[in-house]
Amino acid sequence: MLATTVIVTGCDSQPNTAKVADAKPNAAAQAQAMKAAKVKAAARVKANELGQIPVLMFHRIVPKPATTDDRSPQQFRADLERLIKEDYVPITAAEMVSGKIDIPAGKHAVVLTFDDSSPSQLTLNQMGEPQKDTAVAILKEVAAKNPGFRPAATFYVTRDMFGKTVREEQAQALLWLKDNGFEIGNHTRDHLNLRGRPQKEVEEQIGTIAQQITALSYTKPTTIALPYGNQPSKKDWAMRGKHYRHQGAFLAGYTPAPAPFSKAFDPAGIPRIKVMEKKGDCAQFCSHAWLDWLKANPDMRYTSDGDPRTVAYPKFKSPYLRKSFAQWGLPY
Repeated sequence: MLATTVIVTGCDSQPNTAKVADAKPNAAAQAQAMKAAKVKAAARVKANELGQIPVLMFHRIVPKPATTDDRSPQQFRADLERLIKEDYVPITAAEMVSGKIDIPAGKHAVVLTFDDSSPSQLTLNQMGEPQKDTAVAILKEVAAKNPGFRPAATFYVTRDMFGKTVREEQAQALLWLKDNGFEIGNHTRDHLNLRGRPQKEVEEQIGTIAQQITALSYTKPTTIALPYGNQPSKKDWAMRGKHYRHQGAFLAGYTPAPAPFSKAFDPAGIPRIKVMEKKGDCAQFCSHAWLDWLKANPDMRYTSDGDPRTVAYPKFKSPYLRKSFAQWGLPY
């Protein structure tokens, strides 16, 4: 038998309106206190989520570099170790363009990108593991020794597909990247310069490799790296076509990129930085020079407040916040 409880209210009883009235002010006070705490925490780490993000451009990782685009395994390790020393945490290109930047407070975002789908970036052995001294093997090895440094990167794929021509082997490589948290991006089918080409050819170059990537990995690329950094006659052709929808298009140089929350951010033309020492043009425009500059000008560098739900920055930078992120704003 179920017991029931009956509450009888006398005719002189009144609801406790004092508690109801207090509820809204208390909630508002709690929200205000919480925001004040976030502002204080952001100020403590000098958060600047309107600052610039270095998007580093790599190609081959080979024992004997043949061009200025190549890095040796030793050089690549040194590149990563410098980023660790200077408190950078890798994010993917897709995370950057979407604004989903989730790194610890006080840390700086960096995007590692690899063009041309070279075997030196990813080759799997018979056990299905990356071979020693490939880019992903080095990245995972360095990250394992440095907790907090994410083994995250974006691989921009062409039909070369890491040197594999058999469909099953191509699928194995792409699925390994996907399963291990790496982003697979579009780099066009044949790596042709898109500048001056008709729209139909541009869409064919981008769309056919997009379809191939999707068929092999069940993943639709959300970002593209334009060959030679050249945009088509209309930059929107690289963003949208019959078989693709990109949230960001990356160029080839020469500066750090604006944060996605900044009014200066152009998703159809995001600059990258060639990875190289200070030599020739690289004395000013490559990774060593720009990382030195960002270190010397910390107020210009992206620094996280540790909360991916807010965009924290010094109050004087408020005019630079994109309107679409106004509700995320946390000036201090």
